[in-house]
Amino acid sequence: MSFLTGKKVVVMGVANKRSIAWGCAQALKSQGAEVIYTYQNDRMKKPLERLLESDEFVVECDVANDESIASAFETIKEYAGEIHGVVHAVAYANKEDLSGDILNISRDGYALAQDISSYSLIAVTKYAKPILAENAGIVTLSYLGAERAVPNYNMMGIAKAALESSVRYLAAELSPQKIRVNAISAGAIKTLAVTGVKDYQKLIQLSEDRTPDHIGVTIEEVGNACAFLISPLSSGIIGEVIFVDKGVHLS
Repeated sequence: MSFLTGKKVVVMGVANKRSIAWGCAQALKSQGAEVIYTYQNDRMKKPLERLLESDEFVVECDVANDESIASAFETIKEYAGEIHGVVHAVAYANKEDLSGDILNISRDGYALAQDISSYSLIAVTKYAKPILAENAGIVTLSYLGAERAVPNYNMMGIAKAALESSVRYLAAELSPQKIRVNAISAGAIKTLAVTGVKDYQKLIQLSEDRTPDHIGVTIEEVGNACAFLISPLSSGIIGEVIFVDKGVHLS
């Protein structure tokens, strides 16, 4: 029997088949989970639905709006009753705040990136918590730029650092209630999000050069780690940032 048979997991952040969130969703499904997908707005709904089977459940959830998050999880409650995990794969920063100098990041740009990329995990967890089953798992996605100054990652690195700190504090608060919170620090993969980084090809090439076989990590490999962290098999892992980058972080 697959280790997520009968479980229901919410996946946030699928933009297309190259999304890390898509790799996570496919890995969850391969282990028997039913995946519930969220989308930001009507513009994002149709591209998502084209990827899915006709009977898969989708719900609108704009993580920048508390009312939208609350409504989404109320809808999910009506549909599923309870859920066994949430995959938070949502991040955003203005392009100029990624490619420019840190000193030129605007106050509004800083706040926007932190809101969408970091605070949204707290907000989503708040509204998901009432319907999370015992031994549920929450997984978010980070990157090496959270702890090192990666060229052109800039504002997103700052936001990811805040996200990783949020993981630790949420884990400490929720673990007594048997809800685990962890993060995956994935290697650079050509996703829609990464293409917003200036000279992103160099970032990906650098990651590939640092792996033992010179082949970068895949969304499938990240997805497999995500499925494990959502499952009760990872019951001993709480508040961690797990590198899934084929060793890039070692050098």
